[in-house]
Amino acid sequence: MNIGIVCYPTFGGSGVVATELGKALAHKGHSVHFISYDQPVRLDAFSQNLYYHEVSFNNYPLFKYAPYEIALTSKIVDIVKAQKLEVIHVHYAIPHAAAAVTAKHILAREGISLKIVTTLHGTDITLVGKDQSYEPVVSYSLHESDIVTAVSESLKRDTYSNFSYNGAIHVIPNFIDFERFNKQPRDHFKKAIAPNGEKILVHTSNFRKVKRVPDVLEIYRIVASSIPAKLLLIGDGPERVAVEEACRNCEICPDVTFLGKQEAVEEILSIADLFIIPSETESFGLAALEAMACEVPVISTNTGGLPEVNIDGLTGFTSNIGDTKKMGADALKILEDGNLTQFKKQAKAQALKYKLENILPLYESLY
Repeated sequence: MNIGIVCYPTFGGSGVVATELGKALAHKGHSVHFISYDQPVRLDAFSQNLYYHEVSFNNYPLFKYAPYEIALTSKIVDIVKAQKLEVIHVHYAIPHAAAAVTAKHILAREGISLKIVTTLHGTDITLVGKDQSYEPVVSYSLHESDIVTAVSESLKRDTYSNFSYNGAIHVIPNFIDFERFNKQPRDHFKKAIAPNGEKILVHTSNFRKVKRVPDVLEIYRIVASSIPAKLLLIGDGPERVAVEEACRNCEICPDVTFLGKQEAVEEILSIADLFIIPSETESFGLAALEAMACEVPVISTNTGGLPEVNIDGLTGFTSNIGDTKKMGADALKILEDGNLTQFKKQAKAQALKYKLENILPLYESLY
């Protein structure tokens, strides 16, 4: 098939999933055309079936903000006609689904049929959904899509709650490429980080308020007060400066390392003993799943799609938002020498359910 994929090109979960999906489809022989304003970060290798089309736009003085949605719509029309695309798969409702729907109507006037698959990833529903000024456009875009999917049962429920959409929503979870995400021998790296055998705790995020990174510090403080431990913080974002400042003003600072954005996250997860994700909301929890694929148990909140991925008492523990005292106590339970090995095995077994080869046929069937 000739398939178009529209996504954000950033490190966020929706862009990562869209890119890995496209690469897998191309590997199976489909022609896949990425359409975005920049090359997706995970689009690091090209094949004869993989293409990238940049959406370029000028910010004319008349406009306060560049009209990206109009430029994207025109680009979709152009690529559909030039490459004979049969399906356009848009990841994230705003503005991608809206642009695809407009392109569909333009093409229909020329006798060209275009099918739209819209995948909802999270904040396009849980954040945009709280802004009533966007509701009519999102609801219309969902109704005009040929198929709508969501990455978790939780997000499916949120979509029905936030929008006047009563059509079908197919739940297709995110997935893991186990050729990349698996525990790798990195003993020399672990020795450098924890020379005296300290337990290594890891958190990765975009450092927004919703990720509650200060809770990570508090959980780590509880753990470090009982056992020798190190904390690695991966990522960057608006809250990083405040978190670093808070860290400098407490006694745990020497054992906390801010690594910034890292492309090879799997290398760091390979030396981790515990992953912490105390988010206020997560529609799926891809970061947690990547950790589990590397045999790292998880401490998380019980919000959104996280309990669907991190099974309480099996792959780690879940807690109410902000209950750092319980999270810290649960972390210590996992890190006990008699428990850690079993939790690691169970985390990997759960992650294997989300193998790429299990999820890819679900999307192919929809196409």
